[in-house]
Amino acid sequence: MPASDVPAAQEALLRQMYAVFSTEERDAFIPRSLAPDVNWPNLLDNTRARGIAAVRAYWARQFAVMHPLVHLERLRLDDDGRRVVATVRPGLRDGTGDHWAPTTVEHVYTFRDDGLVSRMDVRQP
Repeated sequence: MPASDVPAAQEALLRQMYAVFSTEERDAFIPRSLAPDVNWPNLLDNTRARGIAAVRAYWARQFAVMHPLVHLERLRLDDDGRRVVATVRPGLRDGTGDHWAPTTVEHVYTFRDDGLVSRMDVRQP
């Protein structure tokens, strides 16, 4: 899964973010990856979470009702060359194991100059 066109710092940050998302480490990783005024999709309510506190609250609520999983399959630059697209396979963990969706989705990341994620969008490939 090479991502040679993606800047190394952005690739490293996203790989680590996906590695810790489904673990207890995700909360500690938020300030090292997300801008203070980050704009993030809230898929539970079909709205946007704005700011680190709102993203933390959204993720806490999400993990309270289910255990989401996300498997990173590929990273590439978007057609505009400014955003990074992560092709991911969503899933859920329950008492019987991990269950993966048959199709992938794309997470599209916009970064600030300091390397932090300022926005994430979800789209169908």
